Amino acid sequence: MNYFEFYDIPVSFQVDEPTLRRIYYRNSKQYHPDYHTLSDDDHQAEMLELSTLNNKAFQTLSDPDKRMRYILQINGLLEEEGKQQVPQDFLMDMMDINEAIMELELDFDQQRYEDTLQAVRNLETELQESIQPVLDGYSGQPGETTALQAVLEYFLKKRYLLRIHENLARFAPR
Repeated sequence: MNYFEFYDIPVSFQVDEPTLRRIYYRNSKQYHPDYHTLSDDDHQAEMLELSTLNNKAFQTLSDPDKRMRYILQINGLLEEEGKQQVPQDFLMDMMDINEAIMELELDFDQQRYEDTLQAVRNLETELQESIQPVLDGYSGQPGETTALQAVLEYFLKKRYLLRIHENLARFAPR
């Protein structure tokens, strides 16, 4: 049973946060082991398992990035770390930013740092704006492979940009 089934909500990149929270609290009251201390050992073990599932489901579904990763995983699109390639055209676009980071390593310049950081932020905004209609329109129905492929590409690019941010953070003004 996946987390969406457990919460009895549709598979979606956009979830209704108040509904999600309400289901989580309802499940917490229903499954929390403290409410089942007088039950037999098997029932207590089952409640502990369901309570753990409830916590993991909420942690995953309430975070947009974790939710995206999870949807890609349950659809069999995410491979082991490092086995999936960022699209080549994106890497070509990233050459200028990577060169700027190398120059910052050799000779830090505040303006170059700020320009590079802004270029990364602009890329992130463009990526988010381009994927948003896909995220909004995804219904979780079989056959939406084009949408899932677009989300996978976005996810990989976003992870790449996160590593760029980590590299840039080394130069952040102290």
